[in-house]
Amino acid sequence: MPFIPMRGTSTRRLATLALALTGAGFFHLLSLPLPFLFGPMTACLLAALAGMPLKGMGAISVLARTILGVAVGASITPEVVVRIPQMMGSVALVPVYVVLIGLVGVPFFRRLGYDPVTSWYAAMPGGLQDMVIFGTEAGGDGRALALIHATRVLVIVTLAPMILTGLYGAGLTGAVGAPARDLPLQELTLMALAAVAGWKGAERIGMFGASILGPMIVTAALSLTGLIHTRPPAEAIWAAQLFIGLGIGVQYVGVTLRELRSFILSGLAFVTLLAVMAAAFTEIVTLSGLAHPIEGFLAFAPGGQAEMTVLALVAGADLGFVILHHLTRIVVVIMGAPVAARLLSVKRPQK
Repeated sequence: MPFIPMRGTSTRRLATLALALTGAGFFHLLSLPLPFLFGPMTACLLAALAGMPLKGMGAISVLARTILGVAVGASITPEVVVRIPQMMGSVALVPVYVVLIGLVGVPFFRRLGYDPVTSWYAAMPGGLQDMVIFGTEAGGDGRALALIHATRVLVIVTLAPMILTGLYGAGLTGAVGAPARDLPLQELTLMALAAVAGWKGAERIGMFGASILGPMIVTAALSLTGLIHTRPPAEAIWAAQLFIGLGIGVQYVGVTLRELRSFILSGLAFVTLLAVMAAAFTEIVTLSGLAHPIEGFLAFAPGGQAEMTVLALVAGADLGFVILHHLTRIVVVIMGAPVAARLLSVKRPQK
């Protein structure tokens, strides 16, 4: 009997993967942008809202994220390191950006009727999983947090490519990587080892964002010492996009009409406020000469780190610049949100 749930889970995962692949194939045939990201995301989102019992891919999805960590690490070259002091002017604005989001977001969610803890962690522009875990442990509404943050990521990932092409004239046809057959076997092996060793090593020491940051650190060391000179192969980046898109879509499995009206609409309204603040900071860094328009937009777009990495790759943006800003944002939120919540005595009211 204990094997029945396992078999059911495996079947649901295979069905979800087949649906994601179908979505990717459909978008590819129609020559739609980012087919390996948007195809799976759209297919899984629609199926989830239709009530299909989809299932996320678990450790496989986490493994796929390590590919993006390797891609970022491979982009950290001696030339990028030399330029880091030049980026500090715009990086210094990131904590200000996070504080302003909190000052606007927490009262916004409180006015909508959410309790203090849920309002606090719903407003924080951190990673989806981190904010849900922190908020739930503090006594917040985990389901509300999951859907609000999933909606934030979904909207940003959907609208950002349109803004990049329509407003900034960016092409989303940047080469994400060379085919695997064109890369040296030695470098492919080193990147694979960096992905797994970096992920598991970072996980063991309790590093946040271990699946991306661990591989990034190990690969950056390999890049800076001249052992690798390329990004992961295109096929690996496409696979990472597919599992990211799938993961966004399945967040909406089991959504009820009440949740659709309250949590998701709250998330949509909050994204509108985030968009205004992101646009303001993009203008500040662009007009002050701290960043080019595309890099400035991607650096302050409040999406997930993995999703912004994908967009930076396909837009041909300065990956080091974009990721340094998102990494700073995540660090500020992950380390600052729980501490600030305790200092400000943010607690769920006792019933």
